[in-house]
Amino acid sequence: MPLLSRRSLLAAPALLAPISARAQAFPERPMRMIVPFPPGGAADFLGRVAAEPMGRSLGQPIAIENRTGAGGNIGTAVAAQGEKDGHAILLNGLPLAVNRFLFPSLPYDPDQDFTPVAMLAVVPNIMVVSNDLPVKTVQEFIALARSKGANYASIGNGTSLHLAGAQFTLATGLNLTHVPYRETAAANSDVMGGRVEVMFQTISAAAGLVKGGRMKALAVTSAERVPAFPEVPTLKESGVDLVSVGWFGLFVPRAVPAERVAKLEASAIAAVNDPAVHARITETGSLPRPLPGTEFGRFIAEEVTRMGATIRAAGIRAD
Repeated sequence: MPLLSRRSLLAAPALLAPISARAQAFPERPMRMIVPFPPGGAADFLGRVAAEPMGRSLGQPIAIENRTGAGGNIGTAVAAQGEKDGHAILLNGLPLAVNRFLFPSLPYDPDQDFTPVAMLAVVPNIMVVSNDLPVKTVQEFIALARSKGANYASIGNGTSLHLAGAQFTLATGLNLTHVPYRETAAANSDVMGGRVEVMFQTISAAAGLVKGGRMKALAVTSAERVPAFPEVPTLKESGVDLVSVGWFGLFVPRAVPAERVAKLEASAIAAVNDPAVHARITETGSLPRPLPGTEFGRFIAEEVTRMGATIRAAGIRAD
């Protein structure tokens, strides 16, 4: 064998070893988690509470990057067009499933541009009314709304609060009128003042007002009761066959290698299962739901079908 060929063969393992080491070294630098929603909300909270333990387990810090606007579409497009090596993670949820029905066009393809990494949690809503409204149960509210009519508030067209109200309207056959607000405080104020009869508010935004006796909670929209309000029944327990929750999870661009997706998935699942993280999520009224990417993908497909039917039936469009 020629000397050059022998030397090449002898050098091959040395050349391959650094490549293999680099492949195993992911992540190789600090990472970022793109949250396409404002700071202080449920998505931002879940991103921050998951990023810290994930960063510890992966050996690199994960910085939160809020890129807001257009119902989550701006930040989601940034993630779709960003790094394809796994160092940029997208935190998204229900908007990724429903925005295709709410907007005439999207700057990304929600099915083709992303790989689901892991689901983190579901975010139930809580059905709240004014203290002065003469009802104590969901069925009493339905009876009142049938006899006198009623409005329901949300913080904008196409939000999870709006969709919960629309689903409730369809499930009960009531003729409820949607009243969208630009921000939570104004919506809460008008519910407490009796100017709007009902709202399906996030638990984190309503908890202090309910516990402080400033509004009444009739039901939660999850399949099971939530630890933050164990005395409040679910809609199903109240005679309305409906589950309506927001949810959030992690995604990466489709081109990210499978072994890197698997490493991120394991880190996210471990983070949510950490007792301290689990407790922090639960105390805000959310429900931890750590699902691996494949199961998360099936869940999303079901949500697309289910919520698409609601949006078409209610004729909902984004602001």
